Parts: sequence; C-alpha cells; structure tokens
Amino acid sequence: MTTLTITKEQQCAAKVAGITGLLAMAIVVFGNYVLLNPLIVPGNAVETAQNILVHERAFRLTVVCFLSYSLISLVLLSALYVMLKPVSRGLALAAALCRLVFAMLWLLGSLQMLGALRLLGHAAYLQVFEMDRLQVLARVTIAATFDDYYVGLPFFSLALTICSYLWLKSNYVPRWLSWFGIASSAWCVICAFVYLLFPGFAKPVDPYWFDSPMAMFELILSFWLLFRGLKSPSAAPLLAVNS
Repeated sequence: MTTLTITKEQQCAAKVAGITGLLAMAIVVFGNYVLLNPLIVPGNAVETAQNILVHERAFRLTVVCFLSYSLISLVLLSALYVMLKPVSRGLALAAALCRLVFAMLWLLGSLQMLGALRLLGHAAYLQVFEMDRLQVLARVTIAATFDDYYVGLPFFSLALTICSYLWLKSNYVPRWLSWFGIASSAWCVICAFVYLLFPGFAKPVDPYWFDSPMAMFELILSFWLLFRGLKSPSAAPLLAVNS
C-alpha cells in the first residue's frame, strides 16, 4: 500500500488542464455549431459551395478553430500526464498517446477543409473539371472530416476511460466524478466501434448520445480542476498500480 503526495507541479498541471479543457470545448462548439454548420446545406453541394465562397472568412476561421483545438489538446494531454503519471506511468502514457491520435485527426480535418476550399478556387488546373463536379468533390472532402472524428472517437473515449480509472485509483477527484467518467467514456468506446461496424446504429441511438455524457464529464472535470484542484488522497491509501 502506498499513499500519493500531490506536488506543486501536479497542482499547476490541474489548473492548466482545467483552462485548456474548457477552452478546447468552447473552440469545438464555436467552430462546428456557430461557423461551419450554418454553411452546410444537407443534400445540396451547390448551395453549400456557394455559402462557403460567400462566407470564406468564416470557413477559414473554422479551419483555425480545428487547428487550435489540435494544439490545445497537446497541452491538455501533457497536463493530464503530469497529474496521473504518479498513479501509473504506463497507463497515463497510453491515455496521452490515445489523445495524441485524436488531436492528429483534428489536424487532418484542418487540411481537408483547406483542400475543399482549394477545389472551389480559380486555379487554372481546375478548369478541366465542370464546376458542379468540383462542388461535389468539395462537399465530399468536408464530409470526410466527420469520418476523421468518428475514427478518432474510440481513441479519445478510451483515453478518458483510462484517465477516469486513474482518477478513481488516485482519489484526486470525487469518486462519483471518477465513476461518471468511467461509465460515460466506456459507453462512448462501445458506441463508436458499433457505429463504425454498423452505421445504421445511428438510427436507434442518435450520435449525439455517443459522446454527450462524456462531454459533460469533461466539462465538470475541467471546472473542478480549475477551481478546486487536486484533493489530497492521504485519507484513502492507494493500492499501487505503477508500471
């Protein structure tokens, strides 16, 4: 049996994780729901392309949001690793690597968005294609960013499952919050794999229900880390799981 001691480095990392967690969530909501979604016309590639060209600045700002989310995620995963490595270095590293994969897929999404914008440009080499075909190709390229997200979702939710387990073992945050994290992120892991295998799964279970409970956990955890920090686990000795 061992007891964890919280260091100043860990408390500093908790503040960083709280700030970056909230900032990352705000950027995702703003980029997707305020900037991008109003430009997308379901089932109509032509109108979507016209919206993008008319509101090109907003579309480019969406790209910046995606890129910013990827960068902020790197800071966040580093802060989480600093906090959780005393519990289990191996598991904390595995969680960090899973988050890294997810961050890289957001970076890929940024590149695909720029690729869609290039298809709608006026480069001479594009003139061999009809405009309607370019518009459809641009729409397909934008749609691929959603594939990036759902391919990355199992990695992200697995990272949260591991982290939630480490929160539970460390007793750094309330146990109810740790259990909520385990349940919500494990649920998302299952949904993500089932959806990739059976796309029709999105009919009985709306995709928003895949990650919404997990997003709520991240939101609560970010506020907790920012304003309360890590609580001392001295009252509950930890069964060592260091690897």
